[in-house]
Amino acid sequence: MQERTSLEDSLSGIGKVEQELEDDIGMIELGEAEGDDGVVAEAEAALKNLKKEVARRELEALLSGEADRFDSYLEVHAGAGGTESQDWAQMLLRMYTRWAENHGFKVEYLEESEGEEAGIKSATIQVSGHNAYGWLKTEAGVHRLVRISPFDSNARRHTSFSSVQVFPVIDDSIKIDIKESDVRTDTMRSGGAGGQHVNKTESAVRLTHIPTGVAVVCQAGRSQHKNRAQAWDMLRARLYEIELKKREEKAAADQAAKTDIGWGHQIRSYVLQPYQMVKDLRTGVQTSDTSGVLNGELDEFMAATLAQRAFGTTAGDVEDVD
Repeated sequence: MQERTSLEDSLSGIGKVEQELEDDIGMIELGEAEGDDGVVAEAEAALKNLKKEVARRELEALLSGEADRFDSYLEVHAGAGGTESQDWAQMLLRMYTRWAENHGFKVEYLEESEGEEAGIKSATIQVSGHNAYGWLKTEAGVHRLVRISPFDSNARRHTSFSSVQVFPVIDDSIKIDIKESDVRTDTMRSGGAGGQHVNKTESAVRLTHIPTGVAVVCQAGRSQHKNRAQAWDMLRARLYEIELKKREEKAAADQAAKTDIGWGHQIRSYVLQPYQMVKDLRTGVQTSDTSGVLNGELDEFMAATLAQRAFGTTAGDVEDVD
């Protein structure tokens, strides 16, 4: 049913674009014939909006990977640097939550580990919606922040790093067999922000896949049984994502980006002082609208990365920003 809905949306979208194009051209011809500049201007504005819609659907056509249509898990981990990096990790989590909400996706908090003074050490959310993984997979890697630290009484500039990991929520059509003897189960008291995010009962579950070292934590539910089931789903998804990476022959590079959260491994830099700039080091896309980006306006970066992967183009050597 999901595949049928997706195909119907694509087909109806093409028909809608064709009809709107015909209507707008007709309006322009009518306005020019009657000398009505207002009608012409209105139709031209509609054509500009239609062009954006066509570009969006063209990008969606690039989302043809095996798992692109699935929902997505997204993990944020603070790098070395204590409170500063933990605050940056929380900023990233908010950025992706805003992006998901702006696109009508559902966001569910699965795990959140608070920092000692501010921010978070790590967090996991599930983003549910059509092609959620296809879009978010472009964001996996290390993200670098440069700003005057609000935690430094001398108001010095600090550089912080946090990593983002993304893996698909797999459905029943994909079978991942895991030996229970290969998995270590630990239970603990749930922590985090409480309230709408997580609870604080004796229900958190951590699963560790011993052969690969992959570990997942779930503390979203108040029931240990529910958290255990969710954790198994997350573990299967993580192992599936690893297999996808192997097929794409990118496992080594991706793993390096995930494990070394520091200089030289960043995919994007966010500079807030002394000037405003966000720059993607894979595609060269940059913008001075740092506020918009941190509020979830990421489509331009995602689109460029998707196009790069789809067409095999490279941006050459992209210089980082100071």
